[in-house]
Amino acid sequence: MTRTLFRLSLILALCGAAACGRLADVGRAPDFQSPVNGNEVFAMNSTPLPAERVIAARHEQASLWRGDRQSLLGDRRAGRRGDILTVVIEIDDSASISNATERGRSGSESMSLPQLLGLPQRIDERLPDGASMANAVGTNSSSQSAGSGSVRRNEELTLRIAATVTEVMGNGSLRIEGTQEVRVNFEIRELLVTGYVRPDDISRQNEITYDRIAGARISYGGRGQISDMQQPRYGQQIADIILPF
Repeated sequence: MTRTLFRLSLILALCGAAACGRLADVGRAPDFQSPVNGNEVFAMNSTPLPAERVIAARHEQASLWRGDRQSLLGDRRAGRRGDILTVVIEIDDSASISNATERGRSGSESMSLPQLLGLPQRIDERLPDGASMANAVGTNSSSQSAGSGSVRRNEELTLRIAATVTEVMGNGSLRIEGTQEVRVNFEIRELLVTGYVRPDDISRQNEITYDRIAGARISYGGRGQISDMQQPRYGQQIADIILPF
């Protein structure tokens, strides 16, 4: 009895500790995540200005046509660490999969011993009335199974987010990362996108679509009072995992 009470007290203490962490959010909107210590700000602050760009800028100061990013015909696409580009997310996917299987099998076996050196007749004399060795063994079996399944998914998402080049890979590809948070009343909508892109896939408008991002990780969700109401309580989640029925 003492051991049971100890375990119950321990469980209640753990549940209370988990709940106390959320008590500070009662009656107030959730806070934004500070971007100061994120990879985007770090990449922007650590982007050096190459020496050759400085020299080229000095020679082009008196030129009518300049090729740098500030000129009329300059390439303003992201290509260096700390540059910013726009990621266009337009997902309109649908999938329908249907499978059906059916299998059947039947078999019949019989064996009779009408004549075998006169032994069946001798055995028949000792058998009860109505029994005979003429049809010694007979079996009959059949089996049948059928199964069906279907999966249907429809997803539609249209978003735009500014992402930052956080790293230039050895082969010239760019690693990008973008975060966005919008707070409405007591709910925060969060958008996260990461992945790798080729500089050649970035358009002249400095935009890239999600289907050209390798290793894309796109997260669209939220946190706040509405999200909390949509989630099962901690006790229910634990019970769903532990209970086998």
